[in-house]
Amino acid sequence: MLAMKALQGAGWLVASRFLGRFIDFFTLLIMARMLTPADFGLTALAMSCVAIVDMVLEIPVTQALVRLPQVDKTHLDTGFTLGALRGLAIGLLLLAVAWPFSWLNGDPQLVPVILALAFAPIARGLASPGLVLFIRELGFLRNFLLETGGKLAAFCLAIATLLLGGGYWALVVNFVAAPIFGCAISYRLAPYRPALSLARLPDFAGFVGWFTCAQLVSAVNWQFDRILLGLGGSKEVLGRYAVAADLSVMPTQSLIGPALQPIMAAFARIKEEDQRLRLAFLKAARFSMLVSVPCSLGIALTSDLIVEVLLGPKWHGADWLLSLLSLSVMATPYFQTLYSLSLALGRPEVIFRLNLYDLAVRAPAVLVGFLQWGAVGMAAGRVIAAGIMAVFFLRWLRNLLMVGIAEQLANLWKIAVAGAVMTAGVLGLRGAIAAWHLPALAELIAIAALGALLYGFGLLACGMRLAIGAGRLDLSDRWWRPRIGASRTGEGW
Repeated sequence: MLAMKALQGAGWLVASRFLGRFIDFFTLLIMARMLTPADFGLTALAMSCVAIVDMVLEIPVTQALVRLPQVDKTHLDTGFTLGALRGLAIGLLLLAVAWPFSWLNGDPQLVPVILALAFAPIARGLASPGLVLFIRELGFLRNFLLETGGKLAAFCLAIATLLLGGGYWALVVNFVAAPIFGCAISYRLAPYRPALSLARLPDFAGFVGWFTCAQLVSAVNWQFDRILLGLGGSKEVLGRYAVAADLSVMPTQSLIGPALQPIMAAFARIKEEDQRLRLAFLKAARFSMLVSVPCSLGIALTSDLIVEVLLGPKWHGADWLLSLLSLSVMATPYFQTLYSLSLALGRPEVIFRLNLYDLAVRAPAVLVGFLQWGAVGMAAGRVIAAGIMAVFFLRWLRNLLMVGIAEQLANLWKIAVAGAVMTAGVLGLRGAIAAWHLPALAELIAIAALGALLYGFGLLACGMRLAIGAGRLDLSDRWWRPRIGASRTGEGW
């Protein structure tokens, strides 16, 4: 069944992303102990500049090729050529903006850092387009080998740079080395002889236009707060904010993001079957929120312990930032599922419009929060904006797939109940053991274990069961079934 094939593909991607994030996490812990928040603030500001240029010039080669009925060598040549042209544009644009950006932020050290970081998006764009042939068949073993190999090489080089006294350049090396090694590995795993050609450009053109507009708005959305904090705050505060933001998304990016890549390919295969596609989306959204809710709540409820155990005393003040930022990304997996659906249906304009709404909501909320309460107010503004955008996600899916808002909420309410049970239990336990003065690590382990048990108990009490096997992939529900589902309960995608 398609669901099981998608599950196997998701398994490899989740494994690769999880291992890659574990390496990143371990690297972050080492560097957080040896570097200062100001070092992280400097590189975070430079990375924001590079990320904006990278996202604005993003060309969805893989996404465009996945949704085509057939792919031949000329399609791969066109994809490679677009990636090479994109890399050239990124290099020239960053070369032009590096000095003005550093002058605007009053730090000449930004210039060499930005120019060095530019090699990361350039290398990603030059990776072998032959990998898409395996992605189309939901085979992601090569992605696992590619990402893991690149991360391990980056870790070794970054730690060596740190031990040799390279300071914040270790962060730069870690950021750049992974895509460069990944690019080299891609040609071994998916052999391809590069050739310059734009023969199949019409197959990309319409898709690229809307996607580029969406990426432009998305780049401003996700980097606006860091740029604002860099202009109006100190490097130390920006460093704490950047590290808190990175920690807040690690669990969901490790598990949900990679799992949605085969989901998009699965959506593309069944896009002509309306009923089956609706059920597939509900399942994917349910699984993504099943993971996102406990992760986001767990980080928010234990942020002070996480900062104390993992980062150390010089990161004091990052706990409130981590708590609020983790709440702000709770609904992101729902958007990511909608994002995959929109690309599979060839509707990138939906992504553009949602990103535009997000900018209109987030920018004023973040700006007002920053002016009133600094970095903490900025994080609180992101929480408010995320709550408003969740309503837009529900409404747009109703328009896209004719799935009512009530149907979508019915698909998720039991996860919300389990999350509430978990929150109440954790808050009660923290209040009860506060007088015991346990070591932070012991308290964190006890609270995490209780939270996981309570969340699982809440799901079971609501009648939810995970069913995998014999071609089925489902969260079964004792008392409720989706009204728009396939004719047989539990039918695969």
